[in-house]
Amino acid sequence: MPKVALYNVSGQQIGDMDLKESIFGIEVNEHVLYEVVKNQLANKRQGTQSAKTRSEVRGGGRKPWRQKGTGRARHGSIRSPIWTGGGITFAPKPRDYSYKLPKKVRRLGMKSALSAKVKDNSVIVLDELMLEQPKTKDIANILKNIKSGKKALIVMSEKDENVVKSANNIPGVQTTLVNTLNVYDILNHDSFIITKDAVKKVEEVYA
Repeated sequence: MPKVALYNVSGQQIGDMDLKESIFGIEVNEHVLYEVVKNQLANKRQGTQSAKTRSEVRGGGRKPWRQKGTGRARHGSIRSPIWTGGGITFAPKPRDYSYKLPKKVRRLGMKSALSAKVKDNSVIVLDELMLEQPKTKDIANILKNIKSGKKALIVMSEKDENVVKSANNIPGVQTTLVNTLNVYDILNHDSFIITKDAVKKVEEVYA
């Protein structure tokens, strides 16, 4: 059973916390991580890119010159893709890039991501994280006390506006809740900072 240190906001270790083996201690499946991250990034794509084909570009209705006798190559329209100002060959059009992954694959991806962070010693568990008022300096001091990396993901069990507003001003620091936690964010940050209550909630959701 994986065991991690439990810290307070001053950076002092106040104990240890056991994590569920089935969630934080499985063998990391790198291919599943790749598939889940690829799926997330594809689902985020707007798919609004668009360019005009030769049938949509304005002009070019008249044949530029006669077929034979000029010594030049034959052409039927100045809006052909080989002309400057012509249409685009196989022009991109708005489309939906999103697709679904099986639920079991998504769950395995989440467990693999959490287990990878534990193996890398990148998980920092806090006893609690509360601020009386929004203050960036307070969050910055907490991150300094617990020696987090420049890119840190803070996971809470319930939304705390003071924490969210304070962390938003720090580049590389992101806050999230257990129910919005995703594999890409976990892997994209150096430090995985999570409260004790959030750990229990994660273990309930993915048990």
